[in-house]
Amino acid sequence: MTDVRTDVLIVGAGPTGLVLAADLARRGVPALLVERAQELFPGSRGKGLQPRTQEVFHDLGVLDAIRAAGTEYPKMRVWEGAEPGQEWDMVKRSEPTDQVPYANVWLIPQAATQRVLYDRLRELGGEVRFGAALAGLEQDGSGVTARFEDGSTVRAAYLVAADGGRSTVRRALGIGMTGETVDPKPMLVADVRVTADAPVPDTHWHVWPKAPGGGVAFCPLPSDKGRLFQLAAQFTDESAGTDTSAEAVVGLLAARTPLAPEHIDEVVWASGFRARAAMADRFRSDRVFLAGDAAHVHSPAGGQGLNTSVQDAYNLSWKLAAVLSGAPARLLDTYEEERMPVAADILGISTRIHRAGRDGAPVQRGEEVQQLGIGYRDAALTRETREGLADGALRAGDRAPDGHVGGIRLFDAFRGPHWTLLTFDAAAPEAAGGPESGTGLDAGTFDGILELRTLRLPGCAAYGSGAFLVRPDGYVAWAGESAEGLRAYLTGLLTADPA
Repeated sequence: MTDVRTDVLIVGAGPTGLVLAADLARRGVPALLVERAQELFPGSRGKGLQPRTQEVFHDLGVLDAIRAAGTEYPKMRVWEGAEPGQEWDMVKRSEPTDQVPYANVWLIPQAATQRVLYDRLRELGGEVRFGAALAGLEQDGSGVTARFEDGSTVRAAYLVAADGGRSTVRRALGIGMTGETVDPKPMLVADVRVTADAPVPDTHWHVWPKAPGGGVAFCPLPSDKGRLFQLAAQFTDESAGTDTSAEAVVGLLAARTPLAPEHIDEVVWASGFRARAAMADRFRSDRVFLAGDAAHVHSPAGGQGLNTSVQDAYNLSWKLAAVLSGAPARLLDTYEEERMPVAADILGISTRIHRAGRDGAPVQRGEEVQQLGIGYRDAALTRETREGLADGALRAGDRAPDGHVGGIRLFDAFRGPHWTLLTFDAAAPEAAGGPESGTGLDAGTFDGILELRTLRLPGCAAYGSGAFLVRPDGYVAWAGESAEGLRAYLTGLLTADPA
């Protein structure tokens, strides 16, 4: 890699970095995504996509590929040795609705998710520079200079650390992580291919909570290359080492489950860890931002880590693009303001679920893990101008629901890098675009910085009447009885503070 210049340098090509790079690419923002490893991560670590993440992937244009590469979660089956026992749903199942079209978590190995995102990035004209190990960085008032171990440098206006829980960028900045050990017992996770006659049907997620040496879970994974399972094993001995060699993984399965060595075709990937919950003391240092595991690390319980990371990237991408297009730099302050409280809450959810189930007790996951209730009602960007709203009414700061209104699907109207102004009028016969009466707000580019699309729609139960400005990441930024006052909001958003 020769010395280069770019608007945004993204360090780490996991789900966080790939989502950020793809979203910037579709906004036309020059960005460079670099990865220390020689290839994408090969394992299943984050294997569940929550409903809110699926909505993001719909917007990014990858959901069809994600759905094709995954499946619904199977039922759990508890075993005692070779004897199967109780069956139950770990994840509470819900029926899709017009407002929540993706109601259930989707099972897909992290490697497959990353491959879909990587293909989308390349389709949008982006690429990943593999084998690029960061050695250090310096920043000044106009940008960041990153130095790599091969001696090359990259100069960028902004840098985003998406390089995982042991983030090189975070350490270089001297930003601490505050947290706790969720469980002192070590764990091992691995992807294992088994033979056709292995005594574990693909129809269930198999659990041996009382296995000698520690509980084992064995989850079938969608794969086009034979029977693939994710192994998650805990060790009752807190001082135990986690040998990740293929021989050790095969031996563990043989000792704790009915699987014999001859049932194992391949150990694809393995890793050891201790469950920990921690959050960076801050998510920003001047022109450098922390996202994903670089900002917060979770217990795997509840399937929150990858999903929270995707939301980080989606929150940050449109703000970077807006500032690089001329919006005031203070817009970037809202990334940390909005995402730190969310990360703290989700860390608490993951920790509670982990501790509730560490003795092998069945713990069903419900709405608290779906991330549909996350919002920014109290954030600086949020303006709710209506009064006397009923309990349960949609408010500024909430997720903008889907729906079919006036012959259009709202999520399809939102899809893309633009803002969307929805004006609901029960007397309107059908959906229409065009200027909003009395506001001068036309579909197009507002002040040459943000793209705005407007729709006048019939009444909608999920929204009620009034006007709703939907941010590019799918949250209601502003709401009013009509669109009056919205121009002032947008002007304030895009006006720099006086020097």
